[in-house]
Amino acid sequence: MKWGCTKIASIQWTILVFLVLAIWIAPSWGGEHWTSFRGPTDQGHADADLPLRWSEQENVVWKTPLAGKAWSSPVIWGDRIWLTNAFEDGTQLFVLCVDKNTGKTLFSKQVRFVPGPQYCHPFNSYASPSPVVEEGRVYVTFGSPYTGCLDAQTGKVLWERTDLVCNHFRGPGSSPILFKDLLILHFDGSDFQYVMALDKHTGKTIWKTPRSVDFQDLDPETGRPKIDGDYRKAFSTPLIVEVQGKPVLISLGSMCLYAYEPETGTELWRAESPGSHSGSARPVAGHGLVFSPIGYTAELWAVRPDGHGVVTSTHVAWRYEREAPRRASPLLVGDWLFDVGSDGVAACLDAKTGKELWKQRLGGNFSASPIHARGRIYCFDEKGKTTVFEAAPKFKTLAVNTLDDGFMASPAVSGNALYLRTKTALYRIEARKQR
Repeated sequence: MKWGCTKIASIQWTILVFLVLAIWIAPSWGGEHWTSFRGPTDQGHADADLPLRWSEQENVVWKTPLAGKAWSSPVIWGDRIWLTNAFEDGTQLFVLCVDKNTGKTLFSKQVRFVPGPQYCHPFNSYASPSPVVEEGRVYVTFGSPYTGCLDAQTGKVLWERTDLVCNHFRGPGSSPILFKDLLILHFDGSDFQYVMALDKHTGKTIWKTPRSVDFQDLDPETGRPKIDGDYRKAFSTPLIVEVQGKPVLISLGSMCLYAYEPETGTELWRAESPGSHSGSARPVAGHGLVFSPIGYTAELWAVRPDGHGVVTSTHVAWRYEREAPRRASPLLVGDWLFDVGSDGVAACLDAKTGKELWKQRLGGNFSASPIHARGRIYCFDEKGKTTVFEAAPKFKTLAVNTLDDGFMASPAVSGNALYLRTKTALYRIEARKQR
């Protein structure tokens, strides 16, 4: 009996030590994968001890030059970073895989040759949509020219679609998302505007739902468009939220914020904003609200997501009409909603009321979306400057860091490292360990 008690005590002590170790290292386990644009939370949050300061000479673990022109954000699974790339003229489309530890390019695979690419505005690129990755598979889209799935170990193409019709007019922008067995995509072009879901295993279409808003763009006498394609364009990435225990797909199009059943594509509600267009930022959600910039006019709306039909007059809780983001997505941290406009003016709002708590000019222009990590917000501008400030209702700058080239892509995080894609290179930024 004495031996048995001693053995049990030893086992209990071993279990206790294991649990303590598991708790201590769990954050690093949970933070290895950055699965999609804006990360595993889809809202730009990282549980990581990220570096506060860096430069070309400080806290750069490696730097890998990238040829071509592409604004897609990196995604990470395990030790592999995935990106898309393209020739500047749009004729050749690539998928890149980079070793997370060394920065070595493992392969650059051309997935599509496009003999006659659509027009792409010089501000955009032919490879702006970001990949989405899960264990064993990576999914990519370049808009209508190519959508496909690759084996994450070998790079072999498992399925592909080149038949999805859409005139992107200014180039593609919306990134795909995964929901259960579905790959969900936006196609908001000058000719067609729709949301669709593909079977992630086979690439076959499961549902396709046209946008329902009345663009009011046809002359009743001639039947010809009264407005150009920009007023039907959008570039935003959708978001899945839970509403009354059920998943809802939040989807920003031109002139409208929509909600759909993600399993079927059935429209649940829409909040209309006639005249707004070219929505680019991704919505975020919390406190029973969806927060979304609305179009290029850049109002920021808070919408209750439990409506039906047209909810513009019934479910818009508040609107913020000053310095709302056009391209960089907003960031919700607790009770505070942060955004940075394309002209470099950042703001902090009370998320529940829309009250402005502070507004501050950071300088520069912003397309990349900010991230939050342990009380800090990181904002990346188009010239290569990163401003780090406190996630707080009073503005306080913590650091300003500069790299050689600018940011159009949003960052990725794995472990305690930042992975930053500039216009010409991919970086691993991490604080040097003290010896």
